[in-house]
Amino acid sequence: MSRRLILASASPQRAKLLDQLGVAHSAQAADIDETPQPGESAEALAERLARGKAQALATDHAGEAVLGSDTVVALGDTLYGKPGDDGEADTMLASLSGTTHRVVSGVALCVAGRCTSRISVSEVTMREITCAEQAAYIASGEPIGKAGGYAIQGRGAIFIARLDGSYSSVMGLPLYETAALLVEAGFDVLGSRS
Repeated sequence: MSRRLILASASPQRAKLLDQLGVAHSAQAADIDETPQPGESAEALAERLARGKAQALATDHAGEAVLGSDTVVALGDTLYGKPGDDGEADTMLASLSGTTHRVVSGVALCVAGRCTSRISVSEVTMREITCAEQAAYIASGEPIGKAGGYAIQGRGAIFIARLDGSYSSVMGLPLYETAALLVEAGFDVLGSRS
């Protein structure tokens, strides 16, 4: 396919994940309001934000495909986005320590005025994190900008006792769902069109 793919994200991790599918792309951040709406579920929020990011760039890139994604961590009815500072990261990690929580990633693809989306839901069991470990992890800087305040692909992996679901989704881009959307739109994913 000759259509260009734009990843609506400044996340290097999402770009690396998309590289695994063998689809050429460029990346551009999409600036949208990520505030949850009252009573919004993690699934609805992740899908709405993924669509919002894709649609925000699609209006300026007619004729190109735009892929958006977002990840939300949920513990019961409490939703955790990305901590903006160490204090927020500390609060999130303290809440998630010793729990099994959900990680929901939404992905959306806008092509020729049409936007389709999917979600991926995983369960992550985090062991109890000691105060010293939490302080050291926050000092590393890794929690900032990561949904729930941890990165499963980084140092945060030492806290993860179990994962039921998609590893790539917890990292920020569900590859199974992403590949399905791209194939449906006519992209050649790992030789899918040969």
